Amino acid sequence: MLLAAKIVIGFVVGTLIGMTGVGGGVLLLPLLIFVLKVPAMLAVGTDALFNFGTKIPAGLMHIRSGTVKRRVLLALATGSIPGSILGVSLLGHLRTLYGSGVNAIVSTAIGILLVIVPTLMFFQRRIEERVTHRPPTLKSAVGMVLVGLSAGFLVGMTSVGSGSIIMMLMLLFYSFPPKMMVGTDVVHAVILTGMTSMMHFRLHNIDFGLVGYLLIGSIPGGLLGSYLSTRVPVKWLRRILCTVLLITGVRMLWPVIF
Repeated sequence: MLLAAKIVIGFVVGTLIGMTGVGGGVLLLPLLIFVLKVPAMLAVGTDALFNFGTKIPAGLMHIRSGTVKRRVLLALATGSIPGSILGVSLLGHLRTLYGSGVNAIVSTAIGILLVIVPTLMFFQRRIEERVTHRPPTLKSAVGMVLVGLSAGFLVGMTSVGSGSIIMMLMLLFYSFPPKMMVGTDVVHAVILTGMTSMMHFRLHNIDFGLVGYLLIGSIPGGLLGSYLSTRVPVKWLRRILCTVLLITGVRMLWPVIF
């Protein structure tokens, strides 16, 4: 029964990713923690590897299609790789200090991001409409390194933000065609989640069996979601999903606030 639940969760997450484009990190983590009762820190490492596996096919497609801005990708990775190493290293240090108490710290961090990310998604379209095209400059390149550093640290700590947060922050510096923005974001997410997964592996912080069952469900789910994305009102589904994630984030923060 538990194995079936893992596959079903992977299928649901894969379908929602395919339909809405909402990142796997924000979708899967609450299910791992609340439904499967996976400790928060172990959920982060497992989620990072899951995201790595699910983003590889899309990343390869974007590379083949030429929808990747290499300079932006390099700037992001220059910051996100050390940021990820720093984030995971801090997690390991906190576990040494607090033992299982680190799970409460991680849950709080995840809760904060589950409030921030859906809120940003509500306004993403408006931000995209107001941004004008800006060519790459030294200033924007430095800004993207800092964006990568910040996002890498957050992904290392929580596995949330490898796509959603970076996409929003990229809009502050560039306004390339949507396909180029998405392609660069996806390929960078492969690099970032790959590095994060490697670091969590060194901490023995990944449930490989769970990742396998989740991927078994998510692959057909992603295909179904892509098929349904042109046949259902994705705009409203995305809003409903963001609302649910926002409520989940508040729920995770409730014991801390009160």
